[in-house]
Amino acid sequence: MASLLDALRSLLPYHLLAYGTLLGTQLYQSFINTGICYRALPLPQFTTLQKRIFPAYFRASVALVILTAATHPPKSVASLVRHVSDVVPLAIALAMNVLNWLVFGPKTTQAMIERIHQETRDGRSYRDVEGMSEEMRLANRKFSRNHAMCIHLNAIAMVATVWYGFSLGSRITVSA
Repeated sequence: MASLLDALRSLLPYHLLAYGTLLGTQLYQSFINTGICYRALPLPQFTTLQKRIFPAYFRASVALVILTAATHPPKSVASLVRHVSDVVPLAIALAMNVLNWLVFGPKTTQAMIERIHQETRDGRSYRDVEGMSEEMRLANRKFSRNHAMCIHLNAIAMVATVWYGFSLGSRITVSA
């Protein structure tokens, strides 16, 4: 019972939960949720859903990286700064998530909306390559560029998160 109370007072369980939630959220959103929604929903509903999900996902990712840093054992951020091998991947993950949340996520959403409006003006899908208007080409290019940035930044954040997990795991010892 004493060891359970000690664990409740320690940052380690909270740190592991914050880190696990961060990695799990990244993997679930990137590889499961988005794919299922893309296949299951008509494009207008998928677009509407993604406009709501991704800002929340990027905000949550930022918050979870901060929570992971704030619960770094044994003494929060004061302990973290002594481990460069932990600071670097968490800083990378934080930077990538902030860029997606504040810059490329909104740009991608705006480009997606512009492309939908251009479809209405042209009276044809953005996928109809034959006879595509120059405005639609520009809208597609803008969306593709911003969407690619979101994907790449998200992938970099996931790699950094896994890197941090290996760094953390290298210091955890199992007592028999």
